[in-house]
Amino acid sequence: MLKSYRTVKQESSAEITIDKSVFIGYAAPVVTEEEALAFIAQIRKKHRDATHNVPAYVIGEHNEIQRANDDGEPSSTAGAPILDVLKKEELRNTVVVVTRYFGGIKLGTGGLVRAYTKSAKAALEAAQIITKILYRVLEITVDYSLLGLMQKQLHSGGWLIKDTLYDELVHLSVWVAAEETSDFCMKVIEWTNGRCQITEGCWEYRW
Repeated sequence: MLKSYRTVKQESSAEITIDKSVFIGYAAPVVTEEEALAFIAQIRKKHRDATHNVPAYVIGEHNEIQRANDDGEPSSTAGAPILDVLKKEELRNTVVVVTRYFGGIKLGTGGLVRAYTKSAKAALEAAQIITKILYRVLEITVDYSLLGLMQKQLHSGGWLIKDTLYDELVHLSVWVAAEETSDFCMKVIEWTNGRCQITEGCWEYRW
C-alpha cells in the first residue's frame, strides 16, 4: 500500500466562460471505477441538455485505471487534456467531468485543449487537492489507572484517538502513521511499564 497519495478532498465544481461557451468542471474523489461511472452518469443526467459532458478519471494505487472520453468533441481535444491534468497533478482516485454549453463560436483544436485544461484545473482547485496518509489503527488496552497518562501522552505527541471503549478495561483506538507503528508500540510499552495490550487493527487513509 502507498504510504501517501494525492487526491481531492470533496466533490465540487467551477464554472468559466470562454468565447460565449460555458464550461462547468466537476471533480470528486472516488475509490472504484463503478463510483467514477456513477458520478459521470449523475453529471450527464443533470446536464442532459449540454452540448458535451467530457469525463476522465484515474483510479488505483498505481493509477492502473485511466479513462477519458471526448464525448463528441474532436479527437484528443477534450478528454485527453483533462486526463493529462490529472496525471500532471499526480492524482489518484479522482474523477473529473467538464460540461460544455456551446456558445456559437468555434474554439479550434488548440482553443478546445486550453479550455478543457483550464476547466479541469478550476474544478480540482474547487475540490481542494489533498495528500492522504496511510495510518494503522492500533487498539490499546490498559487499566483505568493508566487512562489519564495515556491521554496526556497521546495528546502531547499529536496522535489522534479514533475511539474509546470502556468496560472492565479501557480500549483506545489510535491512528498511527504507517512508518511510526513500531516506535509507537515501544513508547506505549514504556509509558505503561508493559501493563498494556496492543493489537494491530485495519489500515486507513487520512489527511
